[in-house]
Amino acid sequence: MADNDSVLSAANSWKGARMALATVVSTWGSAPRPRGSHMLVHEDGRFEGSVSGGCVEGDILDTAAQVIAGAPFAVKKYGVADASAWEVGLPCGGEISVMVQPVSAEGFDPELFDRIVEARADGQPLTVTTDLSTGHSDLRPVETGEIFANRYDPPRRLIVVGAVQIAQSLVGLARTLGIETVVVDPRGRFLTEERFPDTTLDDRWPDEAVEAYKPGPSTAVVTLSHDTKIDDPALVAALAANTGYVGALGSRKSHAARLQRLADAGVSAENLARIDGPVGLDIGAIGPAEIALSIAGAMVKAFHDRG
Repeated sequence: MADNDSVLSAANSWKGARMALATVVSTWGSAPRPRGSHMLVHEDGRFEGSVSGGCVEGDILDTAAQVIAGAPFAVKKYGVADASAWEVGLPCGGEISVMVQPVSAEGFDPELFDRIVEARADGQPLTVTTDLSTGHSDLRPVETGEIFANRYDPPRRLIVVGAVQIAQSLVGLARTLGIETVVVDPRGRFLTEERFPDTTLDDRWPDEAVEAYKPGPSTAVVTLSHDTKIDDPALVAALAANTGYVGALGSRKSHAARLQRLADAGVSAENLARIDGPVGLDIGAIGPAEIALSIAGAMVKAFHDRG
């Protein structure tokens, strides 16, 4: 999954300016950025995003300037077999192809940025298809020829149930990963801005809160409170939706008891199997920070596994 949030934000800020959009359309080997990664270039030379983590951006900026000035769209290929790969700084052993197209009706229509933002806000994926023979992008599928289809998924989101110490570390990690985070806890003494600065806080009962956020494939729900009255309703709500990752803190013994309670509440065996419990990757974690790290790792892996 390519992270293009900053590019979408820049596209909105730069509306009306002449721009070019660079996109990774194919990768091979140890490419530094995944397919679908964008770099948006403003006519004044500013840019946002990345197509190679810094390896070929200089060359792409030159090409983008030419496209903005009226040159046709281009597909640039970089690889270690080419002398140019070393000249522009791609010695990692991978290969990438990058398309550079004008942000215009003939290339990547500026309105497409708005459609992508709207779909993501609704929690829905959106696919933009580009005809690689013309450089024109459209929401309508291209039936023939060489095409590139880029799917824009909703932003990743984490709903943490239980404003405990592990949650404080987990929120920080999620923020670093660019994951929107909500902390849910009806206990006012736990859920404070002092303990969770710059974080969305929700004091509703957990099942009500989880249902309201309509969790989908790009959402994770993790219960941490150790209070069955708080954690169990949240799990029931998360499992009733197509939640991408559901995790629950506790020992193997407490998790077995939890599964029995949820089964008695009517949760199917298929949905019970979706719970990652005890939550997190088995890294021998000790203490809140390491436990949070193991949870973050398991969550990211689940997002990647779902595509």
